[in-house]
Amino acid sequence: MKKIISLLLLSFFLLFSVNVSAANVALIYDSGGKFDKSFNESAYNAAEKFKADTGNDYMEFEAANNAQIEQGLRKLAQRGANVIVAMGFAMADAVSAVAAEYPDVNFTIVDVNWLQGDNLQQIVFKEHEGSFLVGMIAAMKSETGTVGFVGGMDIPLIRKFHGGYEQGAKYINPDINVLMNMTGTTPEAWNNPTKGAELTKAQIDKGADVIYQAAGGTGIGVLQAAADAGVYGIGVDANQNYMHPGSVLTSMLKRVDVAVYNAFQSTMDGTYETGVFTLGLAEDGVGWALDEHNESLISADMKAAVEQAKADIISGKINVVDVSAQ
Repeated sequence: MKKIISLLLLSFFLLFSVNVSAANVALIYDSGGKFDKSFNESAYNAAEKFKADTGNDYMEFEAANNAQIEQGLRKLAQRGANVIVAMGFAMADAVSAVAAEYPDVNFTIVDVNWLQGDNLQQIVFKEHEGSFLVGMIAAMKSETGTVGFVGGMDIPLIRKFHGGYEQGAKYINPDINVLMNMTGTTPEAWNNPTKGAELTKAQIDKGADVIYQAAGGTGIGVLQAAADAGVYGIGVDANQNYMHPGSVLTSMLKRVDVAVYNAFQSTMDGTYETGVFTLGLAEDGVGWALDEHNESLISADMKAAVEQAKADIISGKINVVDVSAQ
């Protein structure tokens, strides 16, 4: 009997140990802020969904600036994380350094594909493909023949959004005028809704009646200014249609939430894989949002055109150029 009890206790201990280990997942947000209603908040929502689905909590760290990223990564590793998900290209150098120090910890990083390391999972997206679709929608909805784009930090990644958007708009109307402004050249450009609103108003003054933003927290100001002026805004990363129903024409979905959830879940069930993964329309990594908040704005013909273009992009019939690679 004592032997049986000992075996049961040992089994319980082993099971408990595995569960505790599997629960040691972590997430670090970039300087745009956890509640940016976009990129970072999508990651947060995925972590919360994981917690609700599995009953396992997660660790998190919100970097106030880029200087804190390496400190945050090291802190999470020291606290016993099995996997740390890092949100954004600005964390690349820090992830590379800390991953080398902690070879037994896996690191997932979003928007990066150039690092070296056996414990790295790097996930990038074909943002230009999803942006092509919302560019089509913008052009089909525009009455002025002028649409706009407001980016956050002026980097190749955001040029990728703009490039796809412009190609999609010109696919519908080769003569359409596509305005473009970037908010700035430093990380502060992700969290300046006042500047986003100013740039939006300037584009509206030039005739833009649909404005797409890829600007993190700055985009909140873009969508607000568009709604206030009675023109259409287009959201990004997360489904932002709900923010201004009837004014947000659609949102370009970038499924960072899926990337975060899968990194956590695969760590728990032992199927986590390292390497570089690219997610586009074919992988449901990007797309466009249609729901109760914008369905009245999208006609059947518009929807059919966008879905046909999506199929043609996946098949290779339409080639959307990644301008960041040029």
